[in-house]
Amino acid sequence: MVKTKKQTLLEKLGTIVGDKSKIGKLISGYRKLEEANYISSHFSAYLAPVVANSEELKNDVFTIRHEVYCEELRFEPLKENRLEFDEFDRFSLHCLIQHHKSKHFAGTVRMVRPIEPDEQLPIEKYCLESITREDLDPRKFDRKDICEISRLAVPKEFRRRVMDKFSGAGVAVINEHTYSEKEVRCFPFIAVGLYLAAAALAIEKDIKHAYVMMEPRLARSMKFIGIKFEQIGPVVDYHGKRAPYYINKALLQKSLRPGFAKMLNDILSSISAQKF
Repeated sequence: MVKTKKQTLLEKLGTIVGDKSKIGKLISGYRKLEEANYISSHFSAYLAPVVANSEELKNDVFTIRHEVYCEELRFEPLKENRLEFDEFDRFSLHCLIQHHKSKHFAGTVRMVRPIEPDEQLPIEKYCLESITREDLDPRKFDRKDICEISRLAVPKEFRRRVMDKFSGAGVAVINEHTYSEKEVRCFPFIAVGLYLAAAALAIEKDIKHAYVMMEPRLARSMKFIGIKFEQIGPVVDYHGKRAPYYINKALLQKSLRPGFAKMLNDILSSISAQKF
């Protein structure tokens, strides 16, 4: 975030009067409001969540996933139709992040939501033994109350270098030569926007428990902005070194920084207005 003269003056004034004084508290509150408005408005100025509520949009999701998971990372075999999907997509909701100016999609994420008794989360089918928190075993909850956030993917168009293949690179490292300077400042929010879009889907559907398999360093990165996933088991080898994590609405809202809390509310409002 680039500081304005007003923000710099407020910081100096806050230092003079002290954070615990009435004026200091007012200044601190105003600065937090300024940050919240900046983060949310900057994201929405260039990017928007789009629920994949049609076959065409779902194919856009599967195309991005094929590019990332099949062609680039080789986690899945190449498909002749260049669409990457699996058994869990049948009972999943998908969300895309769209770049306003180009109309291109900057990323996608899915929320696997089992309904029937025989429908499982990916973490249940492939990594259940990695969950050591018995109280948070997904099998303890009703199917309708659980979900898993997975298949987060960002196309190469929104990255700086093809060789950046570490976990999270596709969301925070973007192509600086294609977009304006102001847009570049916003693209590190793509990862956050995707996770918040998934959270918005879960909130909209009143889902109480969410799971995700991710690299611990990505979980630490999310913690910086207040998305504090709770690790519920050890690191295992599953498409690289990953661990099972848990989050729910209360944990998310308790820790989310004001700017990203406002961003979540704006994303939720946008998603709620879409039919799915």
